[in-house]
Amino acid sequence: MRFQNEAEAVTYIFRSMRKLRGVQRGFDEQTRDIGPTRRLLMAHNLLSAQREYAVVTGSKGKGSTTVITSKLLQHLGHRVGTITSPHLVSWRERIRFNGRAIPEPDFLRLLDSFANEIDAIEETLHDQKYFSPQGIFLAIALRWFDENNVNAAVLEVGRGGRYDDISVVPNKLSLFTPIMLEHPDYLGPTLERIAWHKAGIIKPYSYAYSVPQSPEVLDVLQTEADHVGTEFNWIAERDMAEYVSTNEDGIQIDLGRYGVATLSLLGRYQIPNATLAVIAAGNMHGRLRGVHHGSDEYITAIRAGLSDVTWPGRCQKLQDHPAVYLDGAINAESANLLVDSVREQLQQPVVSIIAVPNDKDYQGVYKALGAVSQSLILTDTERNPILHWLPEDEALAAAQPYNNDIRNIKPFAEAVEEAKKSAGESGTILIVGTQSIVADTTMLWGKSYEVI
Repeated sequence: MRFQNEAEAVTYIFRSMRKLRGVQRGFDEQTRDIGPTRRLLMAHNLLSAQREYAVVTGSKGKGSTTVITSKLLQHLGHRVGTITSPHLVSWRERIRFNGRAIPEPDFLRLLDSFANEIDAIEETLHDQKYFSPQGIFLAIALRWFDENNVNAAVLEVGRGGRYDDISVVPNKLSLFTPIMLEHPDYLGPTLERIAWHKAGIIKPYSYAYSVPQSPEVLDVLQTEADHVGTEFNWIAERDMAEYVSTNEDGIQIDLGRYGVATLSLLGRYQIPNATLAVIAAGNMHGRLRGVHHGSDEYITAIRAGLSDVTWPGRCQKLQDHPAVYLDGAINAESANLLVDSVREQLQQPVVSIIAVPNDKDYQGVYKALGAVSQSLILTDTERNPILHWLPEDEALAAAQPYNNDIRNIKPFAEAVEEAKKSAGESGTILIVGTQSIVADTTMLWGKSYEVI
């Protein structure tokens, strides 16, 4: 066996890309090449399985839509594979079968089986070309799906779509979550250009669904669908599920023919994701064997799936006394959505721990949480060495307009202990920030998500 553990395997997977560290890169259409991934998949016959694929892209909510759709399909009786990113603790969390992360022995074994071909392909790459790590993860996932007789797979795009390795799969369903300005250095400076990248996941003579979008985004998606002969449907605001209430099991949403159902996630921002997922699962299920669409059994399965979703780090309640909520908000919009979701559950005093890197909208997060908190604790993490943080004095100055009690406490574990002292048993702690701080929190609370 060439690889002895996950760390060795991941080092190898990123070997080709690592050679370009520090090299100035341009737009995805100039620098990304899915050719190496396609060569690997074709060499190992990984695109021939009779399997239904859905590919999910957008600027937010991609992961949530992926896991909700997967859980619905699982409750409808299917064997479901998923690819999501990023992960929390283990890279293996990116690849799942019926919610279970690929075990380390399988991960190492399958990478070993592809290594000679990967080496040969890398030898042919010159200049700024590299073998995408995502393409290697995709190969491992598809072989593992084959071994587990997966008949439906829901795959989340990493960035963009048209030049993303996930786009090589023969998906008959394309799903679009909200599309906004993001990654302008890689996707382009306009909303239309970003939408063009996202639209690249649409395959000829297939189906595409989107949550409500701005007119310019819808025009791009419709144009792409018309060009390849695909049926495109966008969900009108009036057709979205509606929020009813919140309880300890999650949020209650009115889903029309499915009645008032429980979605086992607390964030109200999950409602569009759940609406899209219900439609997506129905579209895929229609091409698979199983319970009849119009039956009571089908409705029961959808309701059961919604109440069985686990997606950590998204408005997640970790404990009571004090109540602790965890969320990966890194900009004003996501922080405000978090506040809206938990506002009715907040018990005073509220203490917010914030860890947002200096290239994200830290000020927007400070403002949103500062408005509902008695105090703010600013911190950071060393989990991801590529993240950069504001110097302590600059961070404190940036937060000063939004709260009168601001502290900078490191390391993270000490920030948590101080927050617990300030909140007492009756208060609330909000832990908000980058995915790395979500991972740190997950480990500090001793939680595992090998199965979700």
